[in-house]
Amino acid sequence: MVTKLQTRTASRRKLQFLSTLYNSKSVKRRSIVLNVLLHCHKLKLKLEKIHREYQNLMAIRNQYSTLLKHVQIPKQVKVEKVGEEFVVKVSCSKGGDKLVSILEAFEEVGLNVVEAKVCCTHFFAMEATAVAQHQQTTDIKDVTQAILNAIEKQGGEHI
Repeated sequence: MVTKLQTRTASRRKLQFLSTLYNSKSVKRRSIVLNVLLHCHKLKLKLEKIHREYQNLMAIRNQYSTLLKHVQIPKQVKVEKVGEEFVVKVSCSKGGDKLVSILEAFEEVGLNVVEAKVCCTHFFAMEATAVAQHQQTTDIKDVTQAILNAIEKQGGEHI
C-alpha cells in the first residue's frame, strides 16, 4: 500500500509542476488549481475564437468561389515576338476544348509549340512559346487572329 507520505509527496510534485508550468507564484494549493483552471478557460476561449475566424474565412472562400463561377472572364490574347520565338499569353473563360483548338490554330499558322503552361482552375490561362516551321515568316497579327478565332469557335464567345 502507498503510504500517506508518498501520496502527499506525489501531490506536492504535481502541484509544483503545475505552478512552474503556468507561472503561478502562489504556493497554496487552491491558488495553483484556480490559476490552472483560469488558464485552461482562457485557452478554451482562444480556441473558440480561432474556430469562429476559421468558419468566417471558409464562408468568405465559398462566396468568392461562387462569384468566380458567375464572372465572365474577358478573353485576352497577347502575342510577342522574341527573336525567332513567339510568346503567346491567352486568358479566357473555361469550357470546351480550348487547348486543343488553340494548338490546332498554332498548327494552321505554321508554328510548333516548344513549351506551354496551362491553368484552368477558375478560368483558362495559357502561356506558350512557339517557333515557326521551316523558317516561315509569320506575322503577330495572323497568330493573334487565329487564336481568337479558335477561342470563338470553341466557346461560342463574341469579341
